[in-house]
Amino acid sequence: MELAQLERELLALPDRERASLAALLLDSLPPEGTDVSDDEVDRREHQLDSGEVQPISHEELLRRVRSERGR
Repeated sequence: MELAQLERELLALPDRERASLAALLLDSLPPEGTDVSDDEVDRREHQLDSGEVQPISHEELLRRVRSERGR
């Protein structure tokens, strides 16, 4: 089945069924900002291992973000 045909059929569904399908599809997507490649993970791990960057705690990360946002 082609995408255009599938779209037509799905758009013809009752509102409640389309809403349920939309929620299901959205839930199937990865959370925003979590699509980090293996290469990026390797690069960051190398930076930590080499001492190029220093790790910070989750609490420190939150403090810095809040500070930058003026909170």
